[in-house]
Amino acid sequence: MSSKKITWKSIVLILSCYKTQCHLQDSEKQVLKQGSFQRLCLSDISIPSSPQAIEDLSISISLVGPKLYTFPLDELREATHNFSWNNFLGEGGFGPVYKGFVDDKLRLGLKAQPVAVKQLDLDGLQGHREWLAEIIFLGQLRHPHLVKLIGYCCEDEDRLLVYEYMARGSLENQLHRRYSAALPWSTRMKIALGAARGLAFLHEADKPVIYRDFKTSNILLDSDYIAKLSDLGLAKDGPEGEDTHVTTTCIMGTRGYAAPEYIMSGHLSTKSDVYSYGVVLLELLTGRRVVDMCRPNRERSLVEWARPLLRDQRKLYHIIDPRLEGQFPMKGALKVAALTYKCLSHHPNPRPSMSDVVKILESLQDLDDVIIGPFVYVAG
Repeated sequence: MSSKKITWKSIVLILSCYKTQCHLQDSEKQVLKQGSFQRLCLSDISIPSSPQAIEDLSISISLVGPKLYTFPLDELREATHNFSWNNFLGEGGFGPVYKGFVDDKLRLGLKAQPVAVKQLDLDGLQGHREWLAEIIFLGQLRHPHLVKLIGYCCEDEDRLLVYEYMARGSLENQLHRRYSAALPWSTRMKIALGAARGLAFLHEADKPVIYRDFKTSNILLDSDYIAKLSDLGLAKDGPEGEDTHVTTTCIMGTRGYAAPEYIMSGHLSTKSDVYSYGVVLLELLTGRRVVDMCRPNRERSLVEWARPLLRDQRKLYHIIDPRLEGQFPMKGALKVAALTYKCLSHHPNPRPSMSDVVKILESLQDLDDVIIGPFVYVAG
């Protein structure tokens, strides 16, 4: 892709010329040629600062998401019973999410199915750019461990996204919800592997993608506990060529998950995601939240408290989730602890790649489930 920025206006022009078989300028021919075979990156597009400045947005999005459906706001109101509180699933930095149902008679090729409808909160932490980034990334990238984006709505000030419905919600809710059964060890490892595969896919795309906001609330689970990554609104295109990182002056993400080099210098790379993945692994191991102000001072930051204990087998007993009641294979737990320690390295270079993480976790899936049995949990 040319290093020259492509404006929305030029994209519309290119599409228009393509449809009418007009003569294109050399730069436009290159865009059209590569756009047919290579992913269009967020960095390839000059994104306007306000939604009102976008011309023919639906036509423009058709270039990056030709398989997406366009939904009028009225259809999504009907699908969610007017965004009823009874259909409310949760809320994040983007805005509220509602469960809905789309009829197969709405669009040709669209099957009847439950959906999740995410509505942009104009006064929230994220905005139009993040809404558009989600469409650009998930509109083009398809993988079993990425949540499927079905379509979108762009009507006046309203910006909505329509996803496949994930029956078990987020890993955060499953892991930290009160008065619910603890996730078994095997289920935790299944989730860890699925999330790792999704992240490895993003990192190894023809144009790498840095997730930037990897955390338990962005890992969604279907009825079979298959993990799928969602919410790529903060994602960035990764470095190309010999560059090892991209630099950003705007530090965005979630407290406790961001890599040290990203916080300190704004240097962002795929290894920054690996650190965040290590934090999630630590949550799966311990059953604790990444930041918990209700705990003693030295235990409030999960990484600061637990990382030094990961290399000591005797101390590992004290940090593994007591709700598992000892029902986990010690050999597997030790390997996961060692992997977590590497992912949480203070420097990016020693951290493994996500493809290496996948290989390690795959080897653990076939590990004989030698349970160590109940043990007495001692607060450390």
